Amino acid sequence: MTGERVNGTKPPSAAPPRRRHIGGQGKDTARPRRRWIPNRESFDYLVVGAGFAGSVVAERLAAGLGKRVLIIDRRPHIGGNAYDFHNEDGILVHRYGPHVFHTNSKEVAAYLSRFTRWRPYEHRVRAHVDGMLLPIPINLTTINRLYGLDLDSGQAEAFLASRAEPVEIVRSSEDVVVSRVGWELYEKFFRGYTRKQWGIDPSELDKAVTSRVPTRTNDDDRYFLDSFQNMPRHGFTRMFENILDHPNIRIMLEADYRNVARDVTFANLIFTGPIDEFFDHRFGKLPYRSLRFRHETLDQKMMQPVAVVNYPSEQVPYTRVAEYKHLTGQVHPRTSVSYEFPTDDGDPYYPVPRAENMQLFKKYQALADQMSNVHFLGRLGSYRYYNMDQVVGQALALYRRISRTAARSPVLDPSTSRGSTGIAVAES
Repeated sequence: MTGERVNGTKPPSAAPPRRRHIGGQGKDTARPRRRWIPNRESFDYLVVGAGFAGSVVAERLAAGLGKRVLIIDRRPHIGGNAYDFHNEDGILVHRYGPHVFHTNSKEVAAYLSRFTRWRPYEHRVRAHVDGMLLPIPINLTTINRLYGLDLDSGQAEAFLASRAEPVEIVRSSEDVVVSRVGWELYEKFFRGYTRKQWGIDPSELDKAVTSRVPTRTNDDDRYFLDSFQNMPRHGFTRMFENILDHPNIRIMLEADYRNVARDVTFANLIFTGPIDEFFDHRFGKLPYRSLRFRHETLDQKMMQPVAVVNYPSEQVPYTRVAEYKHLTGQVHPRTSVSYEFPTDDGDPYYPVPRAENMQLFKKYQALADQMSNVHFLGRLGSYRYYNMDQVVGQALALYRRISRTAARSPVLDPSTSRGSTGIAVAES
């Protein structure tokens, strides 16, 4: 077993045309000494964040409305948390943990299919409980193996109903699970995992967190039941490269939007980072959870039977282990895995869904609503726990609103809209 140094590995060799890049992206691009825009270029839109939200809306504005777009990211790559790359052993891995694409939206699937071919993939997860790897979400097989039973679907339904604890008003994540499967299964599968993932007890978390995970009484062990379940055939990063491959789009990496906004002329801003950061934490910081990863490459073809194994026990420091060859279908004599450690420190990944946090977010939302030429988008900009397809759908919906407005509004000259920060630009 050898540890892979994530920060020292090389990204994929394929990259968008470099003539549109400002800054480094790709293994053969040196880090620039300074970041600037040649000839004081002007843009119709500055898009902050090159993940799903920013990339999709940038492509639509460039291709659909003919707008000149500058998209920036503080990281050294595009793709946001979905970024994948070939490590030093040539294995395609997800730097920020496993990302599995699934959707019931025909619009979203059709849109992304313009930029990638797909590999069919149905996600399966196991939970390490009582020394066994059991299907999660809980299903008929989970119940029978855990308790040494031989129930059929109807009997399993009655079994769960007999253990469920009535909850008069379901408010928390704990209430959701206990009302479905009772205290024992809640303790074995959910409580420890949720406490590790969010850093607080499920009784203090909004019910939306565990409402995402169903309970089944058949033997279907797929994690998702969406009609469209596929992985980009050549990886997420290649798909993002194709999305942003447009002559109206410029890309700047390893760049902070406040510095860029001082030097760049633009008429409109789309911000996909943390909304509280945009407003300088005026009302205080919104809580987010982050993740730390330990990537390892093993001298064996595969390590585990499915892509992801959860470890609910609080005696285990990590929440889950991901093995990427399951996701990618890559054939390789070695395998690469990652261990996931939730933390309060680091890049923001997950908004923490609690009532008091939503009240704080609403204060920032009220400020955002007063700004006519600034749009907030994505999981961090909206302070919502969105899946990838939901973010794509949100970006497409924003584009439609902008299109309708553009159809009945005069064209703005970006050379008249230059400011030192996003807030100043919005007020100009």
